[in-house]
Amino acid sequence: MRLATLTGETDFDGWRAAARALRQAGVPPEEAVFRVGRSVAGLFDDGLPAPRPDASFHTSRAFVDLAQSVILHRSADRFDLLYRLLWRMKAEPDLIRVVTDVDVADAIERAKNVSRASHKMKAFVRFRRIEAADGERWAAWFEPAHRVLERTAPFFARRFPTMRWAILTPDGSAVWDGDALAFGPPATRDMAPSEDEVEDFWKTYYASTFNPARLKLKAMQGEMPKRYWKNLPEAALIRELTAQASARTETMVGAPATEPNLRLAKTLSRMNRDHAFDEGFIPSTLDELGQAVQTCRRCPLWRDATQGVCGAGAKQARLMIVGEQPGDQEDLAGRPFVGPAGQVLDEALAEAGIDRDDAFVTNAVKHFKHEPRGKRRIHKTPLVSEISACRWWLDAERRLVKPKVIVTLGATAALGVLNRKIAVMTERGEPLPQPDGSQVLATVHPSYLLRLPDEATRRAERRRFVEDLKRVRALL
Repeated sequence: MRLATLTGETDFDGWRAAARALRQAGVPPEEAVFRVGRSVAGLFDDGLPAPRPDASFHTSRAFVDLAQSVILHRSADRFDLLYRLLWRMKAEPDLIRVVTDVDVADAIERAKNVSRASHKMKAFVRFRRIEAADGERWAAWFEPAHRVLERTAPFFARRFPTMRWAILTPDGSAVWDGDALAFGPPATRDMAPSEDEVEDFWKTYYASTFNPARLKLKAMQGEMPKRYWKNLPEAALIRELTAQASARTETMVGAPATEPNLRLAKTLSRMNRDHAFDEGFIPSTLDELGQAVQTCRRCPLWRDATQGVCGAGAKQARLMIVGEQPGDQEDLAGRPFVGPAGQVLDEALAEAGIDRDDAFVTNAVKHFKHEPRGKRRIHKTPLVSEISACRWWLDAERRLVKPKVIVTLGATAALGVLNRKIAVMTERGEPLPQPDGSQVLATVHPSYLLRLPDEATRRAERRRFVEDLKRVRALL
């Protein structure tokens, strides 16, 4: 037997060096032994063989990434499993891609367990305040399912950069002093504070947000396994809250409906009458238009949006930039192009020599169309009927701003401005004269550049986008 001694339970570099030497020497998995700490060789155990330069080999990045995760698993045979995979890859170089293989599937499942443990650590670490001689500090005790402290601690350094904190676990400790992250020896539960004065406020908040009508015990325990409850201050409330859930739900159902806000209802009714449903209403200013769009009922999109989002920028701009519709961040902020696509647009405008502050930026559709996917709201392309319904607002903006050049970003924007479908990729960059004396130039939407998976293609398409904007500057 060949014995490889590792310095710690997560000594990936030590395992990799030992595994390489063993495979180079032709030691099969059944004759390789991995032990942690100071190990005394058995009667039939030998040390690592001398490396053989003529037996060098390379492994895939995918295997290295997988091994770095599996090493953190608490299973005692993880080193053996990884070496068995490494040995088999000698004859099967693409083994790691065969996810139906028993060993590969086992390793992937352990890596998933490690990733899940890291996620739970981010969710369930609870810091408690400590008044020290040199000021305020925070400490937390946590018992991760796997050895994920060193992998997860940088998250807390980014999340709480101004706090001085320590996370204590049975595997080791992590300390952040505001400048650097350091790791230390294992700790015990009594080394961390058991409570602080902030905890009562947290429990009150947790109890007040507990919705008994939406209680699903299995789902809750799936997200918050019982193994973590003993270290969560709010866990002391769960038993009582769940026991009362049924009675509280019946009380909520039986309670009479609350009276509507009559003042708000009258205000909205008046605005709807004066603006949204009055075909004779003509906004005289952009501010008046922005207020009126909040009561728009020309299509169903207003129901799921936070607010209507009109254009922003110079009120007498020579350049108008028209996008598709507000995104998630624009819907919340009430301003167009403030999210990732807006950042791409700003950078491209600057590179083309155009100051965004001199332009008027808006969208063809004023409400965010989306569908829920988990906690996220995913963009959905507006229908032709929705674009047509919103053209009234876009035409009003064009009438008030009186731009010389209009840039349409994407097919939806072009349809909203031109009232006809165009092939953006073939008609882009060519000025299209309009009856009012303005010129329209179509190009791609910045979000198109964000979706391109290939870096080379993304750079080439971005150059084309900037060239389109330079043509706009020439027209101005």
